[in-house]
Amino acid sequence: MRELVIVSGKGGTGKTSLTAAFAGLAAQDGTLVLCDADVDAADLHLLTQPAIRQQTDFMGGGKALVDPDLCTGCGICRAHCRFAAISERFAVDPIRCEGCGVCVHFCPERAIAFAPQRCGQWFVSETRFGPMVHAHLGVAEENSGRLVSLVRREARQLAEERALELLITDGPPGIGCPVIAAVGGATALAIVVEPTVSGLHDLGRVLDLAAHFRVPGLVCVNKFDLNPEMTEAVEELARSRNVALAGRIPFDPAFVRAMVQGQTVLEFDQAGQARQAVRAVWDNIIRSPAMNPAGIVDFR
Repeated sequence: MRELVIVSGKGGTGKTSLTAAFAGLAAQDGTLVLCDADVDAADLHLLTQPAIRQQTDFMGGGKALVDPDLCTGCGICRAHCRFAAISERFAVDPIRCEGCGVCVHFCPERAIAFAPQRCGQWFVSETRFGPMVHAHLGVAEENSGRLVSLVRREARQLAEERALELLITDGPPGIGCPVIAAVGGATALAIVVEPTVSGLHDLGRVLDLAAHFRVPGLVCVNKFDLNPEMTEAVEELARSRNVALAGRIPFDPAFVRAMVQGQTVLEFDQAGQARQAVRAVWDNIIRSPAMNPAGIVDFR
């Protein structure tokens, strides 16, 4: 099984639109599992209309709760709480509580409970492209890296159970904990970049992360024609880091129009320029040495 993770240095680069388009192309062989690992802002379902077959609660960090029958009012918990989450009456403010557990550790009466909380949910669904594992993290909830690891693990297990050869994962943006959880152990990364100064900077950070985890990457410049000079700079950085170029995709309003219709750009626009560019990028990725067992990748 091969896993392609689509990442970007920031949100809004077109990563999810390309993930859905790639899924449409890969689904022609009937060997695909989709995974939406962008759990903080999951939106791949908007383009795939999944029919949920399994729904499971995701339990994360706990919140402190003082038992008034056991509490003696010694004040040790309040003294140690750095977030001022415990009132003078020893009631815990769930908004202020960061779930660190220090009050539980120091309470001499064992009067503070610390039960795990439901942080979100994860799902196994069927789409027109194939099975999909995705999740939804609650508003302002934490543990997104742990949830990313969970959905990737479930997607891999699903692929193995159904003997499917390809897993396409819509990864989180940036280089933080959720991204680290998404890229480790992947076959290759498709790095979507916009031709801007910040895009060039973000690409450098993503390439550093990929090199650290020894995962080969392929760079795709989206909306390349908005700034041809910066496109050249982005591609030159990729070449200087021995990273393959997957291709260029022009700016095309069809991407947004397709999203409004709940379709991929390939389904929406049968003859547009972007359609041909996306297909060419996908062909370059799936045939690349990085995505094939016989490929040799230079990590220097």
